[in-house]
Amino acid sequence: MQQPIGVGIVGYGRAGRWFHAQLIAREPRFKIAAVATRSEERQKQAQSDYPGVAVYSTLEQMLEDRGVQLVVIATPHDTHAELAVKAAEAGRHVVVDKVMCLTVSEADRMIRAARENGVLLSVFHNRRWDGDFLTIRKVVEAGLLGRLRVAEIGIWGYGPSRGWRAERSKMGGLLFDWGAHLVDQAILLQGEPPVCLKASSQFDRPEIDVETFARCELTFSDGALYLIEVCKIARIGKPHWFLVGERGSLVKYGVDPQEPLLLSGKFGEAKDPPEAYARISTELGGIEVEMRLETARGDWLSFYRNIADVLTEGAELAVKPEEIRRVVAVLEGSAKSAAEGRVVRLQPDGTYD
Repeated sequence: MQQPIGVGIVGYGRAGRWFHAQLIAREPRFKIAAVATRSEERQKQAQSDYPGVAVYSTLEQMLEDRGVQLVVIATPHDTHAELAVKAAEAGRHVVVDKVMCLTVSEADRMIRAARENGVLLSVFHNRRWDGDFLTIRKVVEAGLLGRLRVAEIGIWGYGPSRGWRAERSKMGGLLFDWGAHLVDQAILLQGEPPVCLKASSQFDRPEIDVETFARCELTFSDGALYLIEVCKIARIGKPHWFLVGERGSLVKYGVDPQEPLLLSGKFGEAKDPPEAYARISTELGGIEVEMRLETARGDWLSFYRNIADVLTEGAELAVKPEEIRRVVAVLEGSAKSAAEGRVVRLQPDGTYD
C-alpha cells in the first residue's frame, strides 16, 4: 500500500486549521506531517490537534523536512506568491489558499516556478463545490434560463473586517477575499473571461483601510453583464444569486452551509434547508412554469480528493493555476478601475489595459 503523502501547512489560523487541515485529514491518501507558524500557541494547538505533527516557525525550516511533499499555504494574501515560489523551487507540490496572489505578474512567477520544477500548483477555490453553485451551473447548462443576460452574485453581511483582513496591503480588498470566489464562478458560468469591467467601492469604517462595500461589473463578449458585490455593512441582505436569461429567471438566497458545519465538527451533515432552494420562473414547451429546485449537496472534499488523484493516479487537475490567473487579472483590474474611476479592458492574454 502506498504511503500517505506528507502535507505541510504554512499558517495555522482560521484558514490553515479550520479549512485546510480538517479537509486534508479526511482524505486518507494525505497525512498532516508538519505545520509552520511563528505563534508558539498555534504550534502547541497543532500538536494537540494532530499528535506527532512536526512544527516549525518558518517555511524555510519546513522545507528541510523531507517528509513534506505537498505544501499548503494558508497565510495572508500578500505572502502567497513568495512562499509558493520558494516551495516550488524546493521541489514541493503547492496548494495556495485563495486568493492566488495580488497581481498577474505574481501569478506568472508562481506558474513559471511550478512548471520549471515539475511540481503541481493549484489554488483552493473550494466554492466551485458549493451546493448553490453546483445547482446553478446545472440549471444554466441545461438551458432552463436560456442565454444569460444579467447575473448578480453577492455576499451581504454586517461587521468589520478583522485581523490582517482589515489591512488592505495584506489582503488586497474585499474583492480579493469572497470576491475571488464569485469572479471564478462567473467566469466558469460564462465559459470565458470578461472583456471589460467597471468597479467601485466605499470606505465607511475610518479605523480600517479595507472597503465596506465593493462592486464589480463584468461585461462578456456576448454582452452578458455580471454584477459582483461584497458588502460588510448590510444588516439586511439581497439574494446570493439572481439570474436573468432570455427564457427564464432564478433567485437563490443563502450561501452554502458547509463552512459553519466544518467549524462545528458536523461537516458531513451540510444540506440546504428547503426555504433556501432556488426559485425559477421559465418557459418549457410553450408553458410558463415556476418551480423550486432542491440544492445539490456541496462537497468541498472534492478539492483535496482531486489533488490526491492528480498526485497518485495522474488525474487532470480540477483547479488549474492558469484559470485562476484570469481571476487575478479581474481582481487587479477591478482595484485599478475603482481607484481611477474608469472602465478597464481585459486583453486575450489575461492582462488589462
